[in-house]
Amino acid sequence: MTSALHTSALTSLPLLARGKVRDNYAVGDDRILMVASDRISAFDVIMGEPIPGKGALLTKMALFWFELLKDVAPNHLTGEDPCSVVKPEERRQVEGRSMLVKKLKPLPVEAVVRGYLAGSGWKEYQDNGEVCGVKLPAGLKNASKLPEPIFTPATKAEMGDHDENISYEKMVEIIGADLAAQVRDLAIKLYKTAADYALTKGIIIADTKFEFGLDEQGTLTVMDEVLTPDSSRFWPVEGYEQAFQAGANPPSYDKQFVRDWLEQATVNGQPWNKTAPSPALPQDVIEKTAAKYQEALVRLTGQA
Repeated sequence: MTSALHTSALTSLPLLARGKVRDNYAVGDDRILMVASDRISAFDVIMGEPIPGKGALLTKMALFWFELLKDVAPNHLTGEDPCSVVKPEERRQVEGRSMLVKKLKPLPVEAVVRGYLAGSGWKEYQDNGEVCGVKLPAGLKNASKLPEPIFTPATKAEMGDHDENISYEKMVEIIGADLAAQVRDLAIKLYKTAADYALTKGIIIADTKFEFGLDEQGTLTVMDEVLTPDSSRFWPVEGYEQAFQAGANPPSYDKQFVRDWLEQATVNGQPWNKTAPSPALPQDVIEKTAAKYQEALVRLTGQA
């Protein structure tokens, strides 16, 4: 495994932005080099310790899904080698963990699709029987499969802030009725196609989020990452039923080891308050998290 990359430092391209995981660089006026670092965030705080191999794994998984879903929706990939746009000495930071993509006009909303009741959706349902304004049947439990997948958009947060769930009506106000309907229908179609495939590999996709942009012709295009453990809730089929019957959260392929450890962590003798800086992650949490991401990749794609 290559050494971990917490933060890229390319000098051959202008830096556009650093997200929680990706560092984006401008390639001319029409393309972006997205470098997936090994950073991991929890509770919207970036940890000081990277998860070795995570950026390459996320990139492999996103490329796998883009290929699988290419007939469902266009995506932002250019098909060009990311290493072709940086200096030879910078390729080590780019190879295997980057995508060279078209520059799109990003929509200011995230397209969240839920097939199961979990996380913030479960909390909201307990309060009012709804999730983001979508009325759901009475009597559902934590991790219940929904009668049909539901679309629950969110607004994109600034770095360090939380994404905010919004109603579909609010999304219509932000981007217009026609585009909102396109986003909703395409997101649900993408989710259903991916979820059906994942089930054949023994994985339940409980929920996921997509990001969309418009190209120069105004075509709705999938961008950023798709269906990775960072943007989705993956549950192994074999652990689901027992957890569901017990009313517990099913085991998952994501940052749960990190979150669980942080919930118990202390800083200067006090419980961590979920603001930066975060406590240092112990080696066993780093290794278990890396192993979970790796297991999800192998099960879904067959790629080590």
